[in-house]
Amino acid sequence: MRAAVVERYGPPEVVQVRDVPAPDVRRGRLLVRVRATAVTSADGRIRAARFPRGFGPFARLAFGVRRPRRTVLGGVFSGVVEEVGPGVSGFSVGDEVCGMTGVSFGGHAELVCVPAAKTSRKPAGVSHEDAAGVLFGGATALHFLGDRVRPGQRVLVNGASGAIGTAAVQLARNAGAHVTAVCSGRNADLVRSLGADEVVDHTTTSVLDLPATHDVVLDTVGNLDRHSGRRLLAPGGVVLLAVAGLTDVVLARGDVRAGTSAEDPAVFDRLLALVAAGDLDPVVSRTLPLDEVVEAHRVVDSGRKVGSLVLTP
Repeated sequence: MRAAVVERYGPPEVVQVRDVPAPDVRRGRLLVRVRATAVTSADGRIRAARFPRGFGPFARLAFGVRRPRRTVLGGVFSGVVEEVGPGVSGFSVGDEVCGMTGVSFGGHAELVCVPAAKTSRKPAGVSHEDAAGVLFGGATALHFLGDRVRPGQRVLVNGASGAIGTAAVQLARNAGAHVTAVCSGRNADLVRSLGADEVVDHTTTSVLDLPATHDVVLDTVGNLDRHSGRRLLAPGGVVLLAVAGLTDVVLARGDVRAGTSAEDPAVFDRLLALVAAGDLDPVVSRTLPLDEVVEAHRVVDSGRKVGSLVLTP
């Protein structure tokens, strides 16, 4: 099978598309032919060994000290079941499925082997591209916002035009909140169309200069911390750090929340249902073939990726 292979840390050009052996189908797993996958900020961080502050040594131990331990990145997939492993019930060859692969990665390939218990069925009314586009950002946004947002609250989304931010704006809007979106001016119309009531252009106004009137502050880019985020809160508000350094993760408590989101099929099902109902736009800004994976990584590294970037192996 063909896959995007990363054998050393470095710039986008270290990614090479080549033929590699197909994964074996083990007990409890499904072999899925990938129709769409996403290139996310997580893929870019791991490829470049560019980890949040304080996580470097621990991340190297987890992902590979000198080179990536998992040479095929890609934590999101949507595709068709090609083979059902021993001990699996409820899935058949030909089923359309999607999900996330966790630290196993492997999605940037024609085939991926995934645990059946962590796989969701893709609704017929949702394309493979939209399924792959919504899972990473949507699952993260839903993890942090969850049921915290109530009608009439003021929600600030910092980094509102990315994969997490576009989902967060819509989830907060659906909950009846007043949404302030921070992004570049060129993406203002997009986030307004997703439900933002106010848009702040970060190129002319710093998020740090905004008033302390927000019930929920969600930072998706990492330029807020537990101290600066608190200065934006109204009494009783909460700061949600989707991208945080080690110190903020360890010390997050009370009105600050940080950490990683769970890769839960129940969450995937909820997101997919919203997409199928027309209540959540995955915002897939670009769809590229696997052979253009280097360009996809360049877009991620630029910091100007809008919504999700999808590959079709």
